[in-house]
Amino acid sequence: MYFILHCVDKPNSLAIRNETRAAHLDYFGAQAAKVKLAGPLLDDDHATPKGSLLIVETKDRAEAERLAAGDPYDQAGLFESVTITPWKWVIGRPGA
Repeated sequence: MYFILHCVDKPNSLAIRNETRAAHLDYFGAQAAKVKLAGPLLDDDHATPKGSLLIVETKDRAEAERLAAGDPYDQAGLFESVTITPWKWVIGRPGA
């Protein structure tokens, strides 16, 4: 099953993001088989991160929730909100 993890940073939290970025990348790098697409959401300046968007493939929602909860960004208190939504991949599948 695919899920979208839509994570919105708390206001004025860029320092937390920068301090935990390496751990965040290591964590999801170790989960590479589950992460199908990932990257930062950007502010209107097209440069400043303001959240994260990931598409993950897990056996169920509980696994997607555990994956999100283990994110060093989440554990550091970066996010104002995290929304997990089931998703169906229809067009644009990488490698197809």
